[in-house]
Amino acid sequence: MKEGPDIAGIATLIGDPARANMLTALMSGKALTATELAAEAGVTAQTASGHLAKLSQGGLVQARKQGRHKYFALAHADVAATLEALMGLAAGQLRTRTGPRDAALREARVCYNHLAGRRGVQMFESLLAQEYLHEDGAVIRLTAAGDGFIREFGIDPDVMQSARAPLCRSCLDWSERRTHLAGSLGRAMLTRMEGLDWVRRDKDSRALLFDPDGVAAFDRVFHI
Repeated sequence: MKEGPDIAGIATLIGDPARANMLTALMSGKALTATELAAEAGVTAQTASGHLAKLSQGGLVQARKQGRHKYFALAHADVAATLEALMGLAAGQLRTRTGPRDAALREARVCYNHLAGRRGVQMFESLLAQEYLHEDGAVIRLTAAGDGFIREFGIDPDVMQSARAPLCRSCLDWSERRTHLAGSLGRAMLTRMEGLDWVRRDKDSRALLFDPDGVAAFDRVFHI
């Protein structure tokens, strides 16, 4: 037997349709109960519990108890990045025809904890063009000008520098097939835009909905 990471084992965990639906539901960044995930997967609660046990053992999800309830969330950002990349590979094999919700998801959506979709790519490319970020291969760093920009935008980079998560990280967008910004900065940018009331979350999907004033403000700050 060849040594190395068990790619086949992880692929098997993700490849089951019910488990794939559960993982996709957790891409919203919310923690969900087994009952909620069973509904997302279209399986019984007992079957969902079995799937969640396998996902937990495989290190893809983590559980935490709060009161009488147990909630499940993606284990870490690497899981979300892997799922987003797989969605890009699978985009040519859509199971249903696209509709209004699909258009909204392509425009702007939550990818675990940061902005994705066309708006996410626009933000990333604008930050590069304005030299707030510097990209060197797979390495992305915040420039001195970028440090000043995010402070003016209302984000304290010193707090993020002390976090365990990388400050800047690339994530391949499944619908745009280009990079959007992840990492603690990507998360902080989305949180700040929500705080400014530029955008709100769709309660029924991962879509992020910008109001007209939010679109105008976003385009002003993140112009290309």
